[in-house]
Amino acid sequence: MAGTPERPLRLLVCGDVSGRLGALYGRVEAAQRKSGAFDLLLCVGSFFDAARDAEWEEYRAGRRTARIQTLLLGANSEDTRGHFPDSAGGCELAPNITYLGRRGVFTGASGLRIAYLSGTEAPGEPAPTHCFGARDVAELRDSLLSAPGFRGVDVLLTSPWPRGVEAFARSPGDVDTQKCGSGLVSLLAASIKPRYHFAALQKTYYERLPYRNHTVLQGTAQHVSRFIALANVGNADKRKYLYAFSILPMSSMDPAELVKQPQDVTENPYRRPGGEICNQLMLETKAEPASQFFFDLSSGQRGKKRVAERGEGHQPKRPPCRPPLPMAACWFCLASPEVEKHLVVSVGTHVVPVPHNLGTTEDIKEAFVLQAEEQRIELLEIPEHSALKQIVQPGTPYFYVELDSGEKLFHRIGKHFPLQFGREVLASEAVLGMPSRADWRSCQAGREEEATAAQEFRQAFAPFDFAQVD
Repeated sequence: MAGTPERPLRLLVCGDVSGRLGALYGRVEAAQRKSGAFDLLLCVGSFFDAARDAEWEEYRAGRRTARIQTLLLGANSEDTRGHFPDSAGGCELAPNITYLGRRGVFTGASGLRIAYLSGTEAPGEPAPTHCFGARDVAELRDSLLSAPGFRGVDVLLTSPWPRGVEAFARSPGDVDTQKCGSGLVSLLAASIKPRYHFAALQKTYYERLPYRNHTVLQGTAQHVSRFIALANVGNADKRKYLYAFSILPMSSMDPAELVKQPQDVTENPYRRPGGEICNQLMLETKAEPASQFFFDLSSGQRGKKRVAERGEGHQPKRPPCRPPLPMAACWFCLASPEVEKHLVVSVGTHVVPVPHNLGTTEDIKEAFVLQAEEQRIELLEIPEHSALKQIVQPGTPYFYVELDSGEKLFHRIGKHFPLQFGREVLASEAVLGMPSRADWRSCQAGREEEATAAQEFRQAFAPFDFAQVD
């Protein structure tokens, strides 16, 4: 658990470096001589430029050194993609210069939380490695919102501007965010409520007035957000490309101090008067959804399967501002263009449940209970003779565990229920003894390795494949 910092952190944020590393670090060193040491340098926009790779090689080889810890976003174009690893994770590119990764949250020892999203918005799915798509934004957003007690992040780093950020504030001049801005970035900013949001790419400086994250007289007061766009390093117009500020992590702040509203605060640019996030292009899928089955959890008959047929004019019963479900991006549906077919071993028409003996019943039950206590989840034990219909409200989502002893555990799923709770328990030392597998992203392999494993399993499974029996 992070300790309380003795003083506010002093941060520098830079716009597009575009390979001008000497100019950037020369300016940073001058700022530090004048104002004292800074803790971090955060870089948004394009850090590299293929025409200036010789300058980068000096830093990569260690002949020149960055004198401040630098965190940067990934590629925004195909020609600079080679400077970054193919994996989604971050790494050190040179001494004191670290690539954060494609998306995620960086948490410092002080408790400072920096959310980041690399690349530009993709025109469709799947997103190239130098772009992000709806799935990337949804996973980053959901991973944060599912955390107990989530209130927001200290800093959000993106390369593109959010679409519509200028609403209720002065115009950013020649920048038209309806053309160059990202609706997905707007959604992310509206959802995770950064105290500071930095972007670049438009070669201009723009600092928006702070905006509210709550609706006046309709909800509990929340902290404000500030959006700052930065120009490119060494620009001829001398527009501001380096921004200095001090920040105390919100985890260390007094709640009353955190939610103080400055006099120049405006309404939230991403919300309608009713308070809901409303940008209909934010999660719009570019591909036509294929016909497929999915479960309707909206009002009406719950838990029953229905078919969404293209062209029938079906409109889901949801508020008009909520984006449609991106069904074509579902990687579980064989009808989806996103499905990873090289992993399919067999396709059948029936499901046969098979019990797994991973340990004793008592071990598994104890692991669930201990994990639930740590995450403040109350699991209700249902005796065999109880009438479940008197306990479980129809249509209400529940987390359900059934042990091979016949015991049943229920928990009513609320707003911040951890999505990976079951996986975390099964991967724990008490059950499978594989805690590193609790996060599915750490279990990923290369496509060739996956295809080979699938083929080997297909051959070994063939004698037992009931789906292939005539």
